[in-house]
Amino acid sequence: MTESQIQEDTRVRASGDQMSCDLNGEAAILHLPSGCYYGLDEVGATVWRLLAEPVLVADIQRAVEEEYEVDHGTCARDLRHLLGDLVEAGIVEIVE
Repeated sequence: MTESQIQEDTRVRASGDQMSCDLNGEAAILHLPSGCYYGLDEVGATVWRLLAEPVLVADIQRAVEEEYEVDHGTCARDLRHLLGDLVEAGIVEIVE
């Protein structure tokens, strides 16, 4: 799954193959099958919390734009990039 395939109407959620914890507003995620750790900054941790349940990319984007006052285009591009990376890492999945 590449970031170009992730659209506003794509539904995503955190994979069951991971464990995560909050680290002072940031997130640490362990992908259980590979043993790889991933770290997310404050904005990424906000996205991560929203992924606890299946959610539309558009809803994540709206929440991030409101919380961090980022412009629509920048948020859309950065969010698709982040979600694409997380899907490729196996810690986020696309919900059909």
